[in-house]
Amino acid sequence: MRQGEVKKAVLAYSGGLDTSIILKWLIEEYGCEVVAFSADLGQGEELDGIPKKAADTGASACHILDLREEFVRDFVYPMFRANAIYEGRYFLGTSIARPLIAKAQMEIAAKEGADAVSHGATGKGNDQVRFELGYYHFDPSVKVIAPWREWDLNSRSALEAYAKKHGIPVPTSKKFPWSSDRNLLHISFEGDVLEDPWAEAPEEMYVLTKRPEDAPDTPEYLEIEFEKGDAVAINGERLSPADLLYKLNQYGYEHGIGRLDLLENRYVGMKSRGVYETPGGTILEEAHRGVEQITMDREVMNLRDSLVPRYAAMVYNGYWFSPEREALQTLIDDTQKTVNGVARVKLYKGHCRVVGRKSDTHSLFNVDFATFEADEVYNQADAEGFIKLNALRLRIRSMMEKKRK
Repeated sequence: MRQGEVKKAVLAYSGGLDTSIILKWLIEEYGCEVVAFSADLGQGEELDGIPKKAADTGASACHILDLREEFVRDFVYPMFRANAIYEGRYFLGTSIARPLIAKAQMEIAAKEGADAVSHGATGKGNDQVRFELGYYHFDPSVKVIAPWREWDLNSRSALEAYAKKHGIPVPTSKKFPWSSDRNLLHISFEGDVLEDPWAEAPEEMYVLTKRPEDAPDTPEYLEIEFEKGDAVAINGERLSPADLLYKLNQYGYEHGIGRLDLLENRYVGMKSRGVYETPGGTILEEAHRGVEQITMDREVMNLRDSLVPRYAAMVYNGYWFSPEREALQTLIDDTQKTVNGVARVKLYKGHCRVVGRKSDTHSLFNVDFATFEADEVYNQADAEGFIKLNALRLRIRSMMEKKRK
């Protein structure tokens, strides 16, 4: 019997079918007061009407927090300093949002005097781990309610029947049956037609990018300035982190940049297909690498790059608040102290690439050494000894193999 186990719960609430049902279900099953919480991470019109929906479904209160600047400044930017891309493709747009939502949700729980928190993540996915590791980081004793691991509403039709039975005001549409998650960094799509890994994602699915074939026939150039690894200006205009990413999203939309179709490995062990749009993030990562190319020492870059898969897996699997991620972040941030400069990127029909980079303060490029013309600073004959020393182990192996024959 769940009645009486919880007095007040804070629910991560989107206003969609799942969390609207969860709100009512918590009231019915636990007999508790439910406070709805929504984080504004840049999902736009999706937040419209949230307080009324929550109240109509029985919430005692509804909190909407504008976390856009914190999201980009304290979560997206640190991750992008690491060039963290999961399995070489995914920019972690959903993954990096979850720790911030968990943090803010726990702050609301403390403010409201709640003894429990709840989320709408399923028992198959990664989000349950991301949310709950965040909750326990801030309060090891908090009670976590994960309805998808408790109830018997195991299908879309069962959810819709529950909504109808309880008069939950949730419009359901069969026009776009896939699920999506949106923030300033990206939008993700899962389910329905995407469950067939051979089927191409329908064009009407895409929200944040034009069809690349319909993008302008003329390329566009941007100059993106970085300070200590963080983007601070576009074409000389200094912008806040959230405003800068928003503007890059606009450029990316126009040129059809940032689409990804990925069959990824979930933390729980299964493969899952996701389609993603990350327009601004794709541009940002390309520009960041451009400035690193001219300002980072080779071995420092190699060391950092060797740690990228581990860092990306930490974010993907929900370990943002772990001591190992924090320790790794310290190293990464140290590598970024010299990443100051400007990258010039070219946007054209779904593609973004660096075509120029410069740094007035930390450039390691010296044309006197690199030139193909005559120079007076590099003795090319020195390369012979360098090559022979590096070839020594290969020469010895070859000699010994011949001796054994």
